[in-house]
Amino acid sequence: MTELWVERTGVRRYTGRSTRGAEVLVGSEDVEGVFTPGELMKIALAACSGMASDQPLRRRLGDDYPATIRVSGPADRDQERYPLLQESLEVDLSALSADELTRLRTVVERAIDQVCTVGRTLKSGTEVTFEVKDVGRE
Repeated sequence: MTELWVERTGVRRYTGRSTRGAEVLVGSEDVEGVFTPGELMKIALAACSGMASDQPLRRRLGDDYPATIRVSGPADRDQERYPLLQESLEVDLSALSADELTRLRTVVERAIDQVCTVGRTLKSGTEVTFEVKDVGRE
């Protein structure tokens, strides 16, 4: 299983890492060249929806179809949460008939609802635990 962690690299700056060698820069909105944690959550949602919809779209549009998934949703700073996240899949479907388009939308939405782990987690909620570990006393 891939291990994930963040390392502090400065004031409100972290680097997210994985045992597969991936890295992502994380920080506050006023720091250039980083994603905020909320932005990463939104990107994870959009990427998950894209990956979940990839197979049905490839079947109908071919392996090389271009697509962009935009995701947005402002934070509610009083509650420190995102009350609404909105996704939009942008893809050229002009070659499809009206019936094919209706069917494709149904299949894509069903695929995302069934296999997008990030979306399913956000929609259902999840338990989060946290501990402070004193590594200086181990």
